[in-house]
Amino acid sequence: MSGGVSGVRVRLEPWEDSALCLELLRRVNSPEMTSHLGGPESEEQVLVRHRRYAELTGPGAGRMYRIVLPEGDERDEGNEGDEGDETAGSIGYWEREWRGESVYETGWAVLPPFQGRGIAAAAAREVARAAAAQRTHRHLHAYPSVGHPASNGVCRKAGFTLLGECEFEYPVGTMMRCNDWRLELWPPS
Repeated sequence: MSGGVSGVRVRLEPWEDSALCLELLRRVNSPEMTSHLGGPESEEQVLVRHRRYAELTGPGAGRMYRIVLPEGDERDEGNEGDEGDETAGSIGYWEREWRGESVYETGWAVLPPFQGRGIAAAAAREVARAAAAQRTHRHLHAYPSVGHPASNGVCRKAGFTLLGECEFEYPVGTMMRCNDWRLELWPPS
């Protein structure tokens, strides 16, 4: 699955139970990358998350992906995958209940060398296409912290509509103030 926004091309590769994906998860678990999410997780929590991501494959349940830059696009040496791919981060979608409705939620993490290039917005559009293809839930939501302008900008650039602020539990047991962004995956019938 590949596509792009504003000339940025990305490819989404399904998350696997592999050293490559586990190392990516460890890289996005840094204090810098998790400052708006309550901070880094323990190694045990990272391993549990990795297994959960690899097992998220059932029809309609959602999917996690590795964000890959096609060869020659937006490259940054030292982050190559198994086939010379450039791994820029992760993104996915999963089911949740939200205000009495079954919806998909999405979230992403783009590694620092790739931030500010439109990669997250391009990946968000691609993940929306993947979620829409399931024809399971009509809406895809994202809940970035109100204090995280970059992630809110990704939502805006990817075509989400801001519904307003909300209280959101993340991580479990911690409430945070977020923006509720929603994208219709297909028009109402």
